[in-house]
Amino acid sequence: MLRASSRAYRLGAVLSALGLALVIGVVVVALSTFSLRSHPGHVASVFGIRLALPAANAAAVALLVLATLGLAVLVTLLRGALAILSGHRRLRHGLPVVGPLPGEPDVVVFASESVHAFCAGLARPRVYVSAGALSVLGPDELRAVLAHERMHLARRDPLRIVTGRLLGEALFFAPAVRALVHRYDTLAELAADDYALAAVGGDRAVVASAMLAFDAGIAPERADHVLGLPGDWTLPVALCTLTLAGAAALAMLVWQLAHHAVLRTALVSPAPCIVVLAAVPLCALALGRVASRRL
Repeated sequence: MLRASSRAYRLGAVLSALGLALVIGVVVVALSTFSLRSHPGHVASVFGIRLALPAANAAAVALLVLATLGLAVLVTLLRGALAILSGHRRLRHGLPVVGPLPGEPDVVVFASESVHAFCAGLARPRVYVSAGALSVLGPDELRAVLAHERMHLARRDPLRIVTGRLLGEALFFAPAVRALVHRYDTLAELAADDYALAAVGGDRAVVASAMLAFDAGIAPERADHVLGLPGDWTLPVALCTLTLAGAAALAMLVWQLAHHAVLRTALVSPAPCIVVLAAVPLCALALGRVASRRL
C-alpha cells in the first residue's frame, strides 16, 4: 500500500503542476495580447470622462473568458490556502493540551472525553491523542494507534492531503486530480494501518478493536483491509489519460487564440487611464469569483 499511495501522490502532483502551469499560461498569454495605443479609434463619454472603446475580435473574447476562469482558479487557491492556515492556527491555539504522553514525548495529550487520535500540523506535524482514548484503549491498541499516526507523521500526510484537496477543488477542469487525491487519502490510511499491524506483530484483532473504539468510525475499505480482504487499488489510468488529452487540447487552443487575438484600446487622458487600468483586474477578479462559485 505504501508504494501504491506513493504512485498516486506522484501522479497527482504531476497533473496538478501541469494544470497550474496551464492556468498561469492562459493568464499570461491573455495579458500579453492586450496593447495600448496612443490614438483612439472610437471614443465614448461617460459622466464627462472621455474613454476609448476597445477593439477585440472573437479570439480575444474567447481568450479573455479562459483567462477569467484562470483567475478564478488562482483566487480559489489563494482563499483556500488562507482558510487552511487559519484553521490550523485555530486548532493549534484552541486545543486544550494537557502535555506529552508519559513515555512518548512526541505524542501530545489533549483534554477530551471523546476517543480521538490524529496527526495534525503543516510545517511541523504532531501526533495528538485525547484523554478519552487513553482511558479506553489497551496497551496493544494504543501501540497500534500511535504507530498508525506516526506513519502519517513520517510522510507529512496532513500537508499532502490538505494541499491535494485544495488543488483538486480548484482545478475543476482536471477531474483526475480530485480522483487521485481521494485515492491517495484512502491508500495513505491503508499504509498506516499496515504499519499499525506490524507494530503489534500482525495481530488483526488488536487493530480492528482499536478502530472500533473511535467515535468517528472507520471506512469500509479500511475494515476490509485489516481483515485481509483484497481490494482493487489500481490508478484511474483512463481518467488521467483523458485529463492529459484535455489539457493538451486546451493548451493548443490557447496557442491558436494567442496568434489571432486582437485586443487593443487607447486612453484619451491620464485620469481615465488610471481608472481603466484599475477597473480591468477588479472586474476580472469579480467575474472569476462568480465563475468559481458556480463551478
